[in-house]
Amino acid sequence: MTELVSPLAAPGFQNAHTFLLSTPEHELEAHGVIRTLPRGTADSLSDRVSSFFRTASDGPALLVGAVPFASSDEDYLFQPARIGRLLGAKSGGDTASGSGRWMLRPYPSADDYAESVARCVAALTDPAAATQVTKAVLSRSLELQSDAIIPVAQVINRLRRDPSVTVFRASLPARAATALVGATPELLLSKKAELAVSYPLAGSARRSSDPLADRQAARDLLGSEKDQREHRITREMIFDTLGPYAIEISAPEGTTIRSTATMHHLGTRIVAKLKDRDTPVADLLSLLHPTPAVCGLPRREAADLISRLEGYDRGFYAGAVGWIDDQQDGEWYVSIRCAEISERRARVFAGAGIVPGSDPVKETEETSAKFTAMLTALGIDEQGRPLQEFAA
Repeated sequence: MTELVSPLAAPGFQNAHTFLLSTPEHELEAHGVIRTLPRGTADSLSDRVSSFFRTASDGPALLVGAVPFASSDEDYLFQPARIGRLLGAKSGGDTASGSGRWMLRPYPSADDYAESVARCVAALTDPAAATQVTKAVLSRSLELQSDAIIPVAQVINRLRRDPSVTVFRASLPARAATALVGATPELLLSKKAELAVSYPLAGSARRSSDPLADRQAARDLLGSEKDQREHRITREMIFDTLGPYAIEISAPEGTTIRSTATMHHLGTRIVAKLKDRDTPVADLLSLLHPTPAVCGLPRREAADLISRLEGYDRGFYAGAVGWIDDQQDGEWYVSIRCAEISERRARVFAGAGIVPGSDPVKETEETSAKFTAMLTALGIDEQGRPLQEFAA
């Protein structure tokens, strides 16, 4: 498309904010900031967006940014000064040097996380519970510190090696981190005119470098009663949420295996034809997020359980990154397989869905597997050791 340049995008100004959404099909890159959307919580997003676009302004008729995991926390969206590529080939190559030395602190530790999983399973199966939570997603994180500035562009280029994922970078408010960077496999919501699409993932298995073992892992996942049950909770919630807004809603391919370079997932592509093509994407976004794929069900009770067991604020991890235009269309991806990066520091996140029957050891191993994509892009393993591929 023709590049749009605002007169406000003076040299240096446009470097203050950077946004990237690079999907397997297309790419949106935006720089600089003309105006920020007044910050607020999920229940006010649609009204704030409508008010924003009613006020005429130079520059692209677009808001880009991120929403946090918790609906009670404030989002961060802004109108960019300049749009780069929107459709076409992805750019960049891995030309930067490898990482330096790293210090790593898990929070919580793998053992403490496994204990939290066991406590979560006990809570899910407690017959005395006032409200029975059917699923909760528990996460853990790794706090990293490098002896050198973390090269975000290099990290992004390494993440792009996997053509099956959506690579993203979103600027965050100063209190959080410089950037949220990741490679997500999960579409939360795409809304264009009367068509709304969601592609939830829930139920996962680590991939193997051995082709036979890898195919068996996919077959085992597809046949797993526990993982199918976990996935069904998410799929049905999205059907129930979008259904009242749709003339018709379906899952044309059913539940299938959705694979990235490191993980197999159970996925269901859900397509809804909306009754009203003018339904704001922000309305649907605030209704869907967070889905049981990153939170649980019932949502409020699962979020309370997560807060008690995790012991830290997720911030924008397990939130969503995307865009909204002045037609109230947009595209939003779940911000998983990601890290908050600020100069020499990074925090990497991974989670696993817990249901009755979940095994604490296996769920801990699943989070380790999910760390792999981001840690590999940083050039280290889960102990902070340089990977041979990137060793000096």
